Amino acid sequence: MAAKKKTEAANGLSAEENEKIESMTYEQARDELIKAVQRLEAGGLNLEDSMHQWEIGEALAKRAQSLLDEVRAKLDAAAAQQASAGETAGTQANLES
Repeated sequence: MAAKKKTEAANGLSAEENEKIESMTYEQARDELIKAVQRLEAGGLNLEDSMHQWEIGEALAKRAQSLLDEVRAKLDAAAAQQASAGETAGTQANLES
């Protein structure tokens, strides 16, 4: 790497790299993950660059999964609310809420 010192987080990425990944949408994280995997599969990287690509891939996968988990939680909450509303549909309890 260049002489420029970078602040590394626990995952080995710079603060700037982590911030960029944390601001990505699901689609952006997925697309960048595909690119990281392709770079690894293409070979030709030295050990340090391969490890860096792997760390980027791990961070991107974690970001994408966290976004999917958020959506799943929202869907589960909506389904629970709908089920609850369905239980009281047409009753006085439904009119009171």
